[in-house]
Amino acid sequence: MTAYLIRRLLLVIPTLWAIVTINFVIIQVAPGGPVDQMIANMEGNTASMLDRMTGNNQTEVLQSPSSSERESGSDNRSGESSYRGARGLTEEDIAAIEARFGFDKPLHERYFTMLWEYLRFDFGDSLFRGGSVVELIVERLPVSISLGLWTTLIVYLVSIPLGIRKAIKHSTRFDVWTSGVIFAANAIPSFLFAILLIILFSGGSYFDWFPLRGLVSTNWDELSLGGKILDYFWHMALPVLAMVIGGFASLTMLTKNSFLDEIHKQYVMTARAKGCTERRILYGHVFRNGMLIIIAGFPAAFLGILFSSSLLIETIFSLDGLGLLGFESTLQRDYPVMFSTLYVFTLMGLIMGIISDLMYTLIDPRIDFEAR
Repeated sequence: MTAYLIRRLLLVIPTLWAIVTINFVIIQVAPGGPVDQMIANMEGNTASMLDRMTGNNQTEVLQSPSSSERESGSDNRSGESSYRGARGLTEEDIAAIEARFGFDKPLHERYFTMLWEYLRFDFGDSLFRGGSVVELIVERLPVSISLGLWTTLIVYLVSIPLGIRKAIKHSTRFDVWTSGVIFAANAIPSFLFAILLIILFSGGSYFDWFPLRGLVSTNWDELSLGGKILDYFWHMALPVLAMVIGGFASLTMLTKNSFLDEIHKQYVMTARAKGCTERRILYGHVFRNGMLIIIAGFPAAFLGILFSSSLLIETIFSLDGLGLLGFESTLQRDYPVMFSTLYVFTLMGLIMGIISDLMYTLIDPRIDFEAR
């Protein structure tokens, strides 16, 4: 197993390099980069300021027509000569913007500089937020971890017992009506259910039981330890419930089918022939084999919920998490934040894959990846 782990860890390096390189090339050739955005913003601000100045001048003309008629020619000429925005940005302005964002350097130099910095986990500063990327990620991480951790735990704690029960009661009324409820819940989009929860329980048309935004209250620092815990879960109740509603179907049916497959195997019939009770057969023999793929997939499931399923929920409940950070950075073309989050998430995903393989061997020692 040691040799297998070494090979997997060594494979992380070229995989991570390939993903970062492909995305770097795609982003660099795509239009609308940070330089274009800054130029557009500056020209937009210039145009709006010019419109305001023009409106003021027109107001003065209406108020004193005689004086404006005498001085209109000189005023227009002075406005043209003194206001640079009317003529657009100069080459020096554009060069200064490119130097600010590092685009004055050749493409290959920017690429190798980025690789060297990422090897040292030096992600630089955000282009538009005025802070380091690491600080931004650390600041948003508690929200994403809270949503991902509690959602994954609740889904597993409910889906596994429910799936086992459905396997035992296969084709009974319990199995039929629970399947109907599960698939109906899975058909409801999480963001739509979140809006429904806000209307019902967060000061909408009915009850005002839960807060509408934020991870904690504004007076959180003044609360006792117990008060902080209660306040935290008070704020997490609705967002987590909205994310949980659609996460039961796949895991419940996977658990049911896995246990059904094990229940009909020969070793179960042998255990029954020896006089073992159904409870001992289920939890002493079937459970370990049936839960293999489910427990081993926990790290990947947690990572998927953590980084890919919470964008709309964060937006609806005004939670500043990693999903919202990545979305806003993509719209702004904030390259340091975009590439840093991609680098960190990809690295974590590759490590989680290795942890999943380790969990396979811990649950069932008969599995030997090194022999394969």
